[in-house]
Amino acid sequence: MGGYDVMALGALVAGVVLGLVGWLLAKRLGVAGWAAAGLVWTVVVIALVTLVPAEADPGVVLAEDRLPGCSFDIGGPAPDGFWMFSGGQRLLNTVAFFPSGALLVLAAARWRSAWLTVPAGLVALAAYSVGIEVVQLELARIDRACDATDVIDNVTGAVVGVGTGLLLAVVLRPWRDRHERIGAAGHGAGADNLRR
Repeated sequence: MGGYDVMALGALVAGVVLGLVGWLLAKRLGVAGWAAAGLVWTVVVIALVTLVPAEADPGVVLAEDRLPGCSFDIGGPAPDGFWMFSGGQRLLNTVAFFPSGALLVLAAARWRSAWLTVPAGLVALAAYSVGIEVVQLELARIDRACDATDVIDNVTGAVVGVGTGLLLAVVLRPWRDRHERIGAAGHGAGADNLRR
């Protein structure tokens, strides 16, 4: 099972489900709720794009045709594009992880622990990229190639995304909802005390 139709359908179904989750989380967490659901959706889409075979029926990959290991030819030859997207494969690998980095910051910025959560999340995104390459190496049936350059590009995209997320956090201020709720709760308690 594979092909671009499967990838698109999977992304659409995940988008609907996580859109609903984001809407429910946003009632309590504001911007951070939408960002958390969006982060999960981007991770799912990355898995679909990188682990679903590009062809609907990739056929049989014989053991002798299987690549023995990952390519460590950093910046070596790569396809010109992917599916409906033009441009170099390296640019696409970078762009794929960019939203995850930005949404990671927006999801975490609501809490004071963000200065620990964001670096840990960035390490997790890097580990996710490595995991994808290992799966591509081990599962020859999905007809993908393991390439260290992909990891470098993915991590670069995530780092640029985190930088962009920091700028967006200053504008969107996801922590504002928390302070407003605390302030509203405090004012409500003060008003109740005055009535008594």
